[in-house]
Amino acid sequence: MQDETRVHVNQSRKFLSQAFEELDAGDLLQASEKGWGAAAQMVKAVAVERGWEHSRHRQLRLAVTKLTDETDSLEISLGFAVAESLHANFYEGWLDGATLKGYLDRVSALALQLEGVLDGANGR
Repeated sequence: MQDETRVHVNQSRKFLSQAFEELDAGDLLQASEKGWGAAAQMVKAVAVERGWEHSRHRQLRLAVTKLTDETDSLEISLGFAVAESLHANFYEGWLDGATLKGYLDRVSALALQLEGVLDGANGR
């Protein structure tokens, strides 16, 4: 695993942990943004390993589309869409705590799935 990849993976894990801490503290906006950040960082990790551009939101979305096709797993695209909703919620604040927890659980599943993609690529 490249150093840059490891940085993104570690940041994703940190953001995800912080998201649940913020949720427990009642700061739904910060929990939302940390959840988004966790997903984005994990997509960046995979993009680094694949040599894909990943510095813009559109490039992250394109990477997710490629990964969805590569793995034949719509769950990757759906999980990222949930993360994008979290990002929007940071600005709009429409999600309640229970829904937000469900969304964070989905982002957690996405992060694990993408770590599996990384592990599979590194095992080649």
